[in-house]
Amino acid sequence: MSDEKSITVIKNIGLLLTGRIEAPMADGDCVVCTDGKITAIGYEKDLDTEGASVTVDAKGVTLAPGLIDSHVHPVVGDYTPRQQQLHWIDSTLNGGVTTMISAGEVHMPGRPKDVVGLKAMAIAAQRWYENFRPSGMKVLAGAPVIEHGMEEHDFKELADAGVKYLGEVGLGSVKDGKTANQMVSWARKYGIQSTIHTGGPSIPGSGLIDADMVLETGTDVVGHINGGHSALPDDQIVCLCENCTQGLEIVHNGNERAALLTLNTARELDKLDQVILGTDGPAGSGVQPLGILRMVAMLSSLGNVDAATAFCFANGNTARQRDLDVGLLEVGMSADFVLMDQAQHAPGKDILESVQLGNLPGVGMTIIDGKVTSFRSRNTPPAQRLPEVV
Repeated sequence: MSDEKSITVIKNIGLLLTGRIEAPMADGDCVVCTDGKITAIGYEKDLDTEGASVTVDAKGVTLAPGLIDSHVHPVVGDYTPRQQQLHWIDSTLNGGVTTMISAGEVHMPGRPKDVVGLKAMAIAAQRWYENFRPSGMKVLAGAPVIEHGMEEHDFKELADAGVKYLGEVGLGSVKDGKTANQMVSWARKYGIQSTIHTGGPSIPGSGLIDADMVLETGTDVVGHINGGHSALPDDQIVCLCENCTQGLEIVHNGNERAALLTLNTARELDKLDQVILGTDGPAGSGVQPLGILRMVAMLSSLGNVDAATAFCFANGNTARQRDLDVGLLEVGMSADFVLMDQAQHAPGKDILESVQLGNLPGVGMTIIDGKVTSFRSRNTPPAQRLPEVV
């Protein structure tokens, strides 16, 4: 075993986005990473960049913490039977996302609904994505859907095996708030986070989850508060924004008007730090490789939020709500980044103004754990400038 450190230096950065909503931009033009963690942020002239194993010349583009998709439905590997599609996770990496969080492996054909079977599948899914990272993507999976018959020891067993998330509450047989609250409490006791389906049915077998049930259940994240697909009535969305103290998740595969209502209500309540983003794909709407970037541009342009803040919804807010070691430009965090620039011929004086005008940026590179995982995106519009490994 070599004890030589792996050092990645990213220099000539034009703009540093932090993911921290209280201070979304930082001064500096260089980031140093050692063994997959951020070890220094600042100006190259002030930093020790000696001994780099990899040096990236950012060519003046913007560096942000890798984007996080808070709501996906993976199944196995880089394949989704819901849309008979291969390599959807690699395509999402090409959209600047470096971490995705499962809201349940619900599209698995023949998904087991007995307690033994659902635990077995959750543990297996957690393992197979821990062992296999498609194109380097971090897929935090193994999210069991709660069913009647589960008892406290089942949640302890899941947690002991490494399961950290519940699938969307409401997609299984548990449809009442009292039972769901008991199971969510057991999950929380053993360190498992929970998300609830919010709104009308998404697929046959799911049902309406209204604001009363969301509040009674008390999950850590209000899953797709803007519906997945059908949103709740406006007054119920406002009620949830007022009464929920944790993640208010807006998704691509939901109702855009309800998304803007959520954003505007959260702003009025001084709760923008609770807004997090997901795609809710793969689903009937398909796969959205650029879904998180599209949400950032949509919320910034139509929701009157500056783009640097809107990017925090897509990384730092999610990192904090979900207690992750990614999504923030801070020493000690994982060295997961997206390097992007204003798209060629897109209006706006710079990348942030261009995004606030509703345009997607061009992704030029992703880096995960200090390793380059993709170059010029095959899915975004071409960027004005491209970083390169020197």
